[in-house]
Amino acid sequence: MVGQIKRFLVGKPIATEHQHHERLSRITALAVFSSDALSSVAYATEAILTILILGGAAALGLALPVAGGIAVLLVVVAFSYRQTIRAYPKGGGGYIVAHENLGKLPGLIAAGALLIDYVLTVAVSISAGVAAITSLAITWGAPWFKDYAVEIALFCIILVTLANLRGVKESGVIFAVPTYVFIASILVLVVYGISIDLLFGAKPVEQHLAHEFIHGETIGLWLILRAFAAGCTALTGIEAISDGVPAFKSPESKNAASTLTWMVTILVTMFLGITWLANAHGAIPNELTHETVISQIARTIFGNGPIYFVIQVATAIILVLAANTAYADFPRLASFLSRDRFLPRQFSSRGDRLVFSNGILALGFFSAMLVVIFQANEIAMLPLYAIGVFISFTLSQSGMVRRHFRIKEEGWKRGAIINSIGASLTAIVLVVLTITKFTHGAWAVMVLIPILVIIFNSIHRHYHSVARQLSLEGADLPIALRRHTAVVLVSGIHRGVLPALQYGRSLAPDNVSAVYVNLDPDHTAKLQQRWSDWGCDVPLVVLESPYRSLITPLFNYIRELDARYDDDVLTVVLPEFVPAHWWEHLLHNQTGFLIKATLMLNKNVVVTSIPYHLKRDV
Repeated sequence: MVGQIKRFLVGKPIATEHQHHERLSRITALAVFSSDALSSVAYATEAILTILILGGAAALGLALPVAGGIAVLLVVVAFSYRQTIRAYPKGGGGYIVAHENLGKLPGLIAAGALLIDYVLTVAVSISAGVAAITSLAITWGAPWFKDYAVEIALFCIILVTLANLRGVKESGVIFAVPTYVFIASILVLVVYGISIDLLFGAKPVEQHLAHEFIHGETIGLWLILRAFAAGCTALTGIEAISDGVPAFKSPESKNAASTLTWMVTILVTMFLGITWLANAHGAIPNELTHETVISQIARTIFGNGPIYFVIQVATAIILVLAANTAYADFPRLASFLSRDRFLPRQFSSRGDRLVFSNGILALGFFSAMLVVIFQANEIAMLPLYAIGVFISFTLSQSGMVRRHFRIKEEGWKRGAIINSIGASLTAIVLVVLTITKFTHGAWAVMVLIPILVIIFNSIHRHYHSVARQLSLEGADLPIALRRHTAVVLVSGIHRGVLPALQYGRSLAPDNVSAVYVNLDPDHTAKLQQRWSDWGCDVPLVVLESPYRSLITPLFNYIRELDARYDDDVLTVVLPEFVPAHWWEHLLHNQTGFLIKATLMLNKNVVVTSIPYHLKRDV
């Protein structure tokens, strides 16, 4: 039953030899790896205006110059990552580049920053998508819809998680159509809106505000820097393509670089266009109605008709699907860390559909926790956003500069200049982000990254210790066993015990015993009476337990028995019956599991379970 449900939700397993068929074309890859970056136009402009509005109406005119500066940064970072794609055709995320060229610690810092940012990507994008849905509901006279924002966001996380568990190629096909509908709808909004505004003048947005503009802050460099830092959320997701180069069809590097160029071109066009329209129509964040800036612009230009509906629905869907970028990169990064023994080995294993299933499930779980903690409020999470990705930007580009000087391949000077500019600019932005957002929540990210690095190193030390202790170097051949002792643990006499008794006799015909803990004198007396008939000639040892403990008497007895000889192996045989239905396990205690967990602490004890499978009750 469980297997059938899994097949329905996830799909049939894919053979390993078919892995090359799961590669992505540039059209599909744009949908898979660019949805995060492209969807940022839905909230990046709004994030800028949320800061500038603190300076009053006059400060809002600075939105377009601020957006222009961010657009320049976008282009510089994109050119820098094209260098990374060429240098690392097997995937050159911030972790790999920094680890290989700057050392272990910078690599782990980049990895921790990216893992945090991927979790935030899912939480922020889906919460922003829910905000677009609630804006549409508010426009249609259903303000109560926003009360279920958390529930809707969690449902969306489940859907995106299941879609990614079905495989990279299948999830890409699922997400391609909504992504291109969003691109088309926003470009139509930008081109048509700017054309109409230039020909006939811009119509101001009609909306009810909570209060009039108040000059709360002086319009100065600090306010501009804060707005710039807020708008840098538009750069999140830029590194995704360089992380996932192996997912592209051959030639991987060429297709990845081309996709990155198209992504940045589309992103800059939409971002600047939306900011221009917001400035022209006077769209601002509204604390009273919670209507998004894009909703205000689309409603003012197209009214509440079908085009407005398509734009809002497309925006909502792309924001939800933007989480797919994180689902494509988080599991892959986790697999790299697992391969290098900085995360549990389970993260390096591919599931039935040739995806890193454990990483996908972990990402879904942590992002769902964030949505619940922040109540699906993407604006509240934005101060935590972008810090991690700019740490990765800076370390990755610095690593590339080091690589150019170390390898000195053809054209290395030009590449070093490009990556140096990228590293310098992203480092400056990182400082600005840290200063401007520190007291607004960025401190949490700065604390979490060192904690993650400590966890990575602790896991690495554990695996290193295990490998050292399991190594055959300097090891002696084991001493030949001269004795074998078997102990069969019984809770009564029934059909499930008899096979265990026979197994114990086969292991140690002359040195086997059955052990029973006396918790009920009447039950013990009945067992002793029946033992002569059904005990299979195995001696019965009854242990007293004055404090009604089951584990302690067993543990003490086995420890004493094991201490009698130095050249033997003590095997504890544990009879267990297996119910016919999975849910029937809930009706029985888990004493067997507890006994096995306790006995495994003894170095020279082997624990063997003898299952007795119950039949279906017909």
